[in-house]
Amino acid sequence: MPGIEVVFLDLGNVLAFHDDDVLFRRLSEYGGAPRETIRERLLALWAPLNRGTLAGDQLRHAVCQASGATTVMDAEAFLEVWTCYFRLHHEVLPMVEALLARVQVALISNTNELQWRFLRPQLPVLERFATHVLSHEVGLAKPDPEIFRTALRQVGRPPGACAFFDDIPEFVDAARALGIHGQVFTTAANFRVQLARLGLAP
Repeated sequence: MPGIEVVFLDLGNVLAFHDDDVLFRRLSEYGGAPRETIRERLLALWAPLNRGTLAGDQLRHAVCQASGATTVMDAEAFLEVWTCYFRLHHEVLPMVEALLARVQVALISNTNELQWRFLRPQLPVLERFATHVLSHEVGLAKPDPEIFRTALRQVGRPPGACAFFDDIPEFVDAARALGIHGQVFTTAANFRVQLARLGLAP
């Protein structure tokens, strides 16, 4: 295996956990629709949300409607609900810090502006990343191969010199199809083992 020069990381469930059931419960409490109904309605919004075509007040109105509510939360209340289900993955962050001393580290994330603005200041390590390839900014979302090509162009390295960690196997497979060393992220302990196999032991 050639030397890994860049490690691309996902954001959700790698650097920060998201407990979707918490979000569905809060929205159900607000609007009254069953959690499963809310889940299905939000799933239908995910593509435009990730690509940045559903944002701002339109996003707030659409999510409140998905909750079953006939009213719309004000912006401050919505931000609290829309970000309530995140918590940082503290166990993995020291390993990311160690990686930064050895290789370029970059982010490839399907996300949206509000949640990115919420999480970024809580993860100061992100400011040391080589680049942030964010779906809502580039108008592309994993597993579209073009988002990976965009990331490769931004770091200026060939696929074989890069590794990619994501908790969703479909996204990892898309990266592997381009020649990137894709790894399914599961736990911090397994992340340590995977890094060692790539020659990047913390």
